[in-house]
Amino acid sequence: MKKQDHLENMRDGQTESPWQSSLSREIEQPTAENGVIYDTLIVGGGITGITTAFLLQKSGQKCVLAEAHCLGFGTTGGTTAHLNTFFDTTYPEIDGAFGVEASKMMATAAKNVIDFIQANIDTLGIDADFEYKDAYLFSQNEKETAQLQEILSATKQAGVAVSEVFENGLPIDFEHALLFKDQAQFHPLKYIYAMAEAFQKLGGILLENTIITGSRFKDEIHTAEAEHITLQAKNLVYATHFPPGVNLLSLRNAPYRSYVLGVKLEDGNYPESLAYDMQEPYHYFRTHKINGEKILIVGGEDHKTGHGNPQQAFENLEQYVRKYFKVSDIPYRWSSQYYVPVDGLPYIGHLPGGEERVFAATGFNGNGIILGTLSALILHDLILKKENRLADLFKPSRLKPVAGVVEFIKENADVAYHFVADRFSAETLDSINQLEPDEGKIVSFEGHKMAIYKDAKGQVTALSPTCTHAGCTVKWNGTEKSWDCPCHGGRYAINGKVITGPPQKDLEQINISKMTFLNEI
Repeated sequence: MKKQDHLENMRDGQTESPWQSSLSREIEQPTAENGVIYDTLIVGGGITGITTAFLLQKSGQKCVLAEAHCLGFGTTGGTTAHLNTFFDTTYPEIDGAFGVEASKMMATAAKNVIDFIQANIDTLGIDADFEYKDAYLFSQNEKETAQLQEILSATKQAGVAVSEVFENGLPIDFEHALLFKDQAQFHPLKYIYAMAEAFQKLGGILLENTIITGSRFKDEIHTAEAEHITLQAKNLVYATHFPPGVNLLSLRNAPYRSYVLGVKLEDGNYPESLAYDMQEPYHYFRTHKINGEKILIVGGEDHKTGHGNPQQAFENLEQYVRKYFKVSDIPYRWSSQYYVPVDGLPYIGHLPGGEERVFAATGFNGNGIILGTLSALILHDLILKKENRLADLFKPSRLKPVAGVVEFIKENADVAYHFVADRFSAETLDSINQLEPDEGKIVSFEGHKMAIYKDAKGQVTALSPTCTHAGCTVKWNGTEKSWDCPCHGGRYAINGKVITGPPQKDLEQINISKMTFLNEI
């Protein structure tokens, strides 16, 4: 096995979270043998994939995990790592769509997941900065207070410990507040690195820089192709935050990005609790010590991937933070992706329309650590044919004719609009001089529609603007230097390489060396 240094290109785009900047590691890069049939191939090296691999290997399976980049590259590396017994989909919403019993199951599952994570930390001796915290949810106007009262009632009914209080843990005015005890926070990469090491010690094979470009199913075996290896397994798990290909789940989830600042304060008055307002989009807060220094972590300004203005989102968030806190420095700015399910709950289990024994987990909303871990527990039981009460609730093929129907129509109408309208919208480019340094645009030139970027030195890169997932047209993200798909959230680097799925193929490069506008530089 070859030992490699901590992988570069750790970041999802050009921004970097404090978790990604605070760690370095050496990895044992094993070699997986062609022709070996594993029990389960897990695709994706975030918290869902690593926990699934660890649990299955611990239960006696022979597993291989393939990560396209490096562990924690995507959403797990960008999470703010809040561990909650309440969700972005509130208990009143769960009650209305799935029933009171579903809310009780969700509440119990969330508490059990926090206990499970702490148990892994204790058993494996992981230094993951795990801390139990109080958490406040607060309203700031009459409408929000009415919603908060509904949340209070339904949350108590679900079995979550919650109380009304007269503080919110922040220097921000509020009208009403709820307190949730025994919430938690931790360092997500310290945790998954240790879990991955435990997986390897149990005999599991971990492959980084291994992007799965496709798979086929024959004679009860899944054969997955990567650039340098072919992997075979009886079970295939897509723990990629969103499964590849165009399938039922493509229609039932909407991609969003959330923006985060890591802030240093002049006065040292860092909040000791977790806190959440009820604005739309809402803001969330917590404090973490990075390299011995406290950092206030503030997130919000969410918008659909490929729709909003990332630069404006960061600016709005900074203005919001400076309004309430004495900021001395902002050393961290980053964003992360999540998927919102149309009916409010995640999709965990057999991939609808997929081959036998293909599993997926998606639709975690902003609760990826809790629901990613819960997914691993459910997938473990499904693969080993063990009973799990939650499996039916989260079944990906479920059909709720009432729950989420409005969101289903809205999101898919939006996808259809971008699929059609974006094909006919492009700026006509007469000269490369019209493009500013470090700028990207969708342009039309000499009969070609291109995604074109000019770097600070004037070097031009031209790509096909058509997303390789479902054929929508990508948008330029100037803050994170990426091409983002507004339909299903695929993201590509400047050179067209896939950053995050669901696409499995890079954007096609266009040779512009003979185009006349290059002579006009």
